[in-house]
Amino acid sequence: MVIADSTLSDEKIRQEILAGPLDGQALKVLTEAGLTWLKSNQQSVNALNVFPVPDGDTGTNMVLTMQAAWNEIANSKERNAGKMAHAIAQGALMGARGNSGVILSQIWRGFARGMDTLDTVDASVIVHALSESRATAYKGVVKPVEGTILTVIKDTAIAGEKALEKSTSLSALLEELVAAADASVRRTPELLPILRQAGVVDSGGKGLFFIFEGMLRYIKGQSLEAVQDILQPLSALEMEESMETIEPGQDYEVVIDFYPDEELQLEEFYSGLSDIGTSIQIGEGDGMYRMHIHVPTEKRYEAIDYTMKLGTITKVMIENLQAQMKDLSQKADRRPKLTPVEPGQVAVVVVSPGPGLDNIFASLGVSAIIQGGQTMNPSTEEIMQAFEHLPTQNVIILPNNKNIILAAQNVVGLTTKNIAIIPSRTVPQGISALLRYSPDGDFDEMVSEMKEALSEVETGEITTATRSVEINEVKVNKGEVISLLNGKLIHSTTSLEEAIFTLLENASTDEKERITLYYGADLGVKEVNRLADLIRKKYPSHEIEVHEGGQPYYQLIVAIE
Repeated sequence: MVIADSTLSDEKIRQEILAGPLDGQALKVLTEAGLTWLKSNQQSVNALNVFPVPDGDTGTNMVLTMQAAWNEIANSKERNAGKMAHAIAQGALMGARGNSGVILSQIWRGFARGMDTLDTVDASVIVHALSESRATAYKGVVKPVEGTILTVIKDTAIAGEKALEKSTSLSALLEELVAAADASVRRTPELLPILRQAGVVDSGGKGLFFIFEGMLRYIKGQSLEAVQDILQPLSALEMEESMETIEPGQDYEVVIDFYPDEELQLEEFYSGLSDIGTSIQIGEGDGMYRMHIHVPTEKRYEAIDYTMKLGTITKVMIENLQAQMKDLSQKADRRPKLTPVEPGQVAVVVVSPGPGLDNIFASLGVSAIIQGGQTMNPSTEEIMQAFEHLPTQNVIILPNNKNIILAAQNVVGLTTKNIAIIPSRTVPQGISALLRYSPDGDFDEMVSEMKEALSEVETGEITTATRSVEINEVKVNKGEVISLLNGKLIHSTTSLEEAIFTLLENASTDEKERITLYYGADLGVKEVNRLADLIRKKYPSHEIEVHEGGQPYYQLIVAIE
């Protein structure tokens, strides 16, 4: 089957895909369908976060990874299915973000290998390609964990092999794959106890399911724009995140608070808004709804008129997006002064979640800073771009976040430079490692010493719970202040003061010498200084330091050493 005419109707394209076999253009169409449905359900994937922290970004990472894959082929006229698959895999590799995005890129890489350079592929080749996807994804993870996206691709591949015994139809195969992916996702809590405790399924596996389901929905002629989980809690609306994906023609951001006169028909409401603009988010709290949308200039009042027909509007906010982007750009231009590196020296590249931490990293001699952290993971390509221009072959990378390590490790095989990834999982670990850095030092010795330094500091994080849950015998109520020690949830309370002292007690701070507080964008200087004074009274023999971190969502990042 060859989709040669881009003017063909969707129905005609569907018929040709069902007739099979698939060529490169058919694979392109199915890839776009998978991306579109995943994007439609992005927030529901984000919500499947084990810990009740404001960084459940699996859906975002997978969407951005798939978007990069699509961008690689969007204008491609390639008819060869194998070559198209390799292009998709290359785009996914370079755009991979977070652990889920990296594993997704490995799934595409194996899929492309399974297709080799075949002009067209039938159901049997697709099943073989899925088996390669499974093998490549598992090999890409040092310690594979069952109950994750890995399990879902494994179960889906096995289901594909069994499906061939019944039928060689592409539609029948897709039906079996989607059913298997769904069943596998539902089983993930049985395999991973932490999921069962949190009352959620695996987010990466759910994202993969949506990709398969999007392909099936397309060939069935079903909508790819209808969102399953349109409604979110008000606290979950990501207004800042929506600024990351402004599309051409989006001139204004409109936010409306309103009380509907009757029960709000969400699907109908969302559908009506889709005719007006993009980046639609809908939240609800105590009967009040908040609607967020990006619109072109000529439609900036249409969302207001449309919503007014449904109820009573209490508040409207209209912002010029271009002005906001200009302001963000100006802020980005006020970058800290980085340390130049000479040929033959060792350069260090770090990932930093806030402007205050940027300044700290710069003062320690880094040559490049990548913006990212708990709430936005940089892609493999962004990490590469940070060091490729540096005039030295020797580069050390500090990811400073557990969800960025895999993307950083991806770059090792993509460059001719001598790259070492120090697996720093937190900002304090990154700073501890940097204290061993010398631009003229021996590369291998420095890498060894930096890795050793990671174990010399404990990391505490204080943030606000985004939902109610009970994990590891810690009962959390939405809106409470929670404490995490080395990534483990240890306490929940209504008091910031209690949160920090419980954290310090669990970190055996009496046996340590120094406590450093990096305060976030939402915590005032006066409050953090008050907390620091209380800590000094409790630990009079300790050295207490306070630094602006500027990180979002996390009131405090604490280093105990």
